[in-house]
Amino acid sequence: MTLAVIWFILVFVLLAGYAVLDGFDLGVGALHLFSKDENERRISLNSIGPVWDGNEVWLLTAGGALFAAFPAVYATVFSGFYVALMLVLAALMFRAVAMEFRGKVDSAAWRSVWDVAFSVSSILLPVLFGVALGNVLRGVSLAADGTYSGTFLGLLNPYAILIGVLTLVTFVMHGAIFLAGKTDGRMQLRVVKVALRAWLAFVVLYVLTTLATGMAAPSLYHHDGINYVAWIFMVFIVTSVIALPNLLRAKRFRTAMFASCSLVGSLMGLAGCGLFPRLLPSITDPAASLTITNASSTPRTLFAMLVIALIGMPLVILYTAFIYRAFHGKVVLSEDSY
Repeated sequence: MTLAVIWFILVFVLLAGYAVLDGFDLGVGALHLFSKDENERRISLNSIGPVWDGNEVWLLTAGGALFAAFPAVYATVFSGFYVALMLVLAALMFRAVAMEFRGKVDSAAWRSVWDVAFSVSSILLPVLFGVALGNVLRGVSLAADGTYSGTFLGLLNPYAILIGVLTLVTFVMHGAIFLAGKTDGRMQLRVVKVALRAWLAFVVLYVLTTLATGMAAPSLYHHDGINYVAWIFMVFIVTSVIALPNLLRAKRFRTAMFASCSLVGSLMGLAGCGLFPRLLPSITDPAASLTITNASSTPRTLFAMLVIALIGMPLVILYTAFIYRAFHGKVVLSEDSY
């Protein structure tokens, strides 16, 4: 049981790490088409160029951890959400190809095609991730044996779509704050305005989501989980939300980025607290829910993986810190830039 709890926490740490790190570069991509000219588009691309692929490692690691630690959840999610996951893979591929291909031909039309692919993919991914999270929080149709018994259209329910829109707005705000610290002049002023507007939209949507959760997923508020940890995350969320507009207006962009990271990570932490000890709730029969007890691997497997994780995760964290340290500061374009 202790190992299963540890792996539940580790899976959500990896997912939170992905949301924090890839969230801002998805937000930058979503804003890409709204740049004023080619120079601004290149600045946007090069602000995330050194880090975007490393950020996605956290998603791959989270998927691998879910597969090894909770194989029943992995099987159910990847079979039930198959169409959505194929869309995620397509968007990830188009986004990566667009970044690499747009500068290969000196043609405005060529660049425009890949700009659209890059931006649309960057918008689609947060929505898909949010819809998936919304369904997990709300619960899905599970048979008695834990297999998914719903349909793809059933995943597109109002609550899940609301979470998808909230995720997109959160990432746009996150990305705009990151861009503010990477730019200067008129572009910086413009992205600060975008960040403030996205912050206001986030506040409205978060209030609506909180109310909707009470109706669509009341079990998140009423269960025997680790509620005291949830209150800690709530403090971080409220503090970050209050601080962000003041930090942006004061042009304290580094501190604003830390506050934004705290907000995104705390939102994922709060989701984990609401779900615990469930990993995939059943909306049809609560007894059919997949939990850390009925969906985990054997204790020997969990222990072996924990040893590997204790070796590998510090290396990933050190690598991530080194890359961000090496490429900190304002974006300076050169012949080798995107």
